[in-house]
Amino acid sequence: MPEGTVTRGTTNPNRLRRMDRWFAHAHGTALRGAPPAPLAVDLGYGAAPWTAVELLERLRRVRPDVRVAGVEIDPERVAAALPYVRDGLSFLRGGFELPLPGGERPLLIRAANVLRQYPEDRVRDVWQRLCGRLAPGGLLVEGTCDELGRRHVWVALGAEGPRTVTFAARLGGLGAPSDLAERLPKALIHRNVPGEPVHRFLRDFDRAWATAAPYAPLGARQRWVTAVRALAAAGWPLADDVRRWRQGEVTVRWAALAPRD
Repeated sequence: MPEGTVTRGTTNPNRLRRMDRWFAHAHGTALRGAPPAPLAVDLGYGAAPWTAVELLERLRRVRPDVRVAGVEIDPERVAAALPYVRDGLSFLRGGFELPLPGGERPLLIRAANVLRQYPEDRVRDVWQRLCGRLAPGGLLVEGTCDELGRRHVWVALGAEGPRTVTFAARLGGLGAPSDLAERLPKALIHRNVPGEPVHRFLRDFDRAWATAAPYAPLGARQRWVTAVRALAAAGWPLADDVRRWRQGEVTVRWAALAPRD
């Protein structure tokens, strides 16, 4: 039996574009260097298959022979997706056990808006199980976004465990960086309280954003970049550079934000 529970299934075209583009940029080298026909999994794609279709299109710009498998626990959603099957795109019923044919190991597993409905104490077990299915050099990307893909926060994990946390936003509608707190993944959302590292990070980010207010007339992008530079100067271990900051992103080493257990 598939392991897990059915999600709400909410989905929209382009909802996960920021996550897709980040993976293609940050891990494009691994994708290009993988063995022939690498596999990516869109786990829990929802009531419609848009995100799996788009993942294939975006990754094929980097690696033309990449394949995508959409995995859903709800058999009706799998049946509804079958008309979209084409070369390199398949759909199957399953959950966290990832019932891939022949036990194949994917280079990428994306689980967006899936773990949000689970208790916090389930997250580590699910992470460990999914990471154990990755191909060598593979990546699990797990996180949450809003319905239109304007605000995202996701964790990137390798076989050894969590590596980074990425905050991404459509800057035009952003009031403050802490607006992203409501999209923190399950492992962090209940830790946004005084004394926890993620709370301190968002506090410092808000302060840097406020200090960067004189740059607002130059545009929200310039204000974001200035605020992120201040975070780096303050000692936050960032894992990306200005090329990604200009996209409304910032990626932080997991160790700096990990919950205090």
